[in-house]
Amino acid sequence: MTDDNLRYFDAFPAWLKSLGDDALALAVVLEAVGSPEGARRATACGLNYLFKSLDLVPDGIDDIGYLDDAFVMRVAARDALAAGGEDLDGALERLAGDVALVQEFLGPDYERLHAYVKDLAKGASRGRSVEDLVAKAELRAELVRDVNGFARGYTAPSFTREEKTLVKLRSFLQARLPAR
Repeated sequence: MTDDNLRYFDAFPAWLKSLGDDALALAVVLEAVGSPEGARRATACGLNYLFKSLDLVPDGIDDIGYLDDAFVMRVAARDALAAGGEDLDGALERLAGDVALVQEFLGPDYERLHAYVKDLAKGASRGRSVEDLVAKAELRAELVRDVNGFARGYTAPSFTREEKTLVKLRSFLQARLPAR
């Protein structure tokens, strides 16, 4: 087993465990009065992805079903910081700091993931477009309620510390990320 894989085996299960709290942290930025539009857009992309019916890795797949959500939220947090999002409790910085490990894990496919996350701004989830979430306080509040419900009900799946788990995750992402 490589040292890189050991780092993934340490980080990825922790990301699965913190997914509900990470979503709540993005929701704080989305709702914060005075959050720049770009930061709201980035966090809305990450949060809307949680509720997307067809995501990169189906949520029901043992071990890896929510890791794509964790990856997307980290990229969204980095984009929110880059857009001037206020990091009220250090959560954005922590999530954004994890992007380096996502980049390392995906290698050249990271750029496809980043483009995918940015393109989430063009879509909708549960009838809520990112543009509407940025513009309409009542829709933001609705999404935040959904995020709170998700966080309360979320139970982190187990993560098998085996090489084949990482191969499966990479394979899903390589196959499902749009070509550039």
